[in-house]
Amino acid sequence: MDSFGELLTAMVTPFNEKLELDLEKARNLANYLVDNGSDGLVVLGTTGESPTLTYDEKMKLLETVVDEVGDRATILAGTGSYSTAESIRLTEEAEKIGVDGIMLVTPYYNKPPQSGLYHHFKAIAERTSLPIMLYNIPGRTARNIEVETMLELAKIDNIIAVKEASGDLNQVSALTRLLPDDFLVYSGDDSLTLPVLSVGGTGVVSVAGHLAGNEIKKMITAFKNNQLDEAIRMNKKLGKLFEILFITTNPIPVKTALNLIGFEVGGVRGPLVEMNDNERERLSEVLREFQLL
Repeated sequence: MDSFGELLTAMVTPFNEKLELDLEKARNLANYLVDNGSDGLVVLGTTGESPTLTYDEKMKLLETVVDEVGDRATILAGTGSYSTAESIRLTEEAEKIGVDGIMLVTPYYNKPPQSGLYHHFKAIAERTSLPIMLYNIPGRTARNIEVETMLELAKIDNIIAVKEASGDLNQVSALTRLLPDDFLVYSGDDSLTLPVLSVGGTGVVSVAGHLAGNEIKKMITAFKNNQLDEAIRMNKKLGKLFEILFITTNPIPVKTALNLIGFEVGGVRGPLVEMNDNERERLSEVLREFQLL
């Protein structure tokens, strides 16, 4: 696989009014995203509220999305957790379902040392033939995958990419400089997509792709076609949307936004809570500016 794509949207998990998994809405959303700029979907990520989904719900959601759009988009399954054994189990089942790759978040909460991270990812990689994207998000996991560790992990054949959400452009720049040329570095922050591209990144795993997928895709294409002024212009234009979608904990704002524009995806499961009135009004204002409302 040369690439998972340039714009991968981290898909929200739709619920009904009882906060039960809504597979029909998941089908509709997957189609909508692929029809509007997304080259692929990351299912069961942070944005998909994976920590609050049961094992059975995860399997049903993967089966549904693969069945619906697997022939027209890359489907990555978020199968990483703080348990190596559980991550292997989820990965093996996701492979049977027919996903195109897996995304493995840095083990969170238990704070393994760098050697622990290496052995965790290596153990999972050895149990699957699927290509793997690592997911580095120290703000949520309390652990950064250091550059030296990433260089060692890149030697494992099926570890081919990283979603970098450290927010550290120096680290991203070091990775793109030191990793093999065919190793894929994705921005894990919409607001840093253009800077990450500028130091050699491939694309973005996006939250804003739910609302501005075509525009984000056009920005990436403009950059890669050396239309730098156009890419910069589009990045500036999109900046306010990128910012408002993190006014509170993801995926609360993006789910609220989808519901506001009439694309019902339900609420969020505890311990997440709905936006307050002030946050909702600020979000609505930006959605109106972007003519989404």
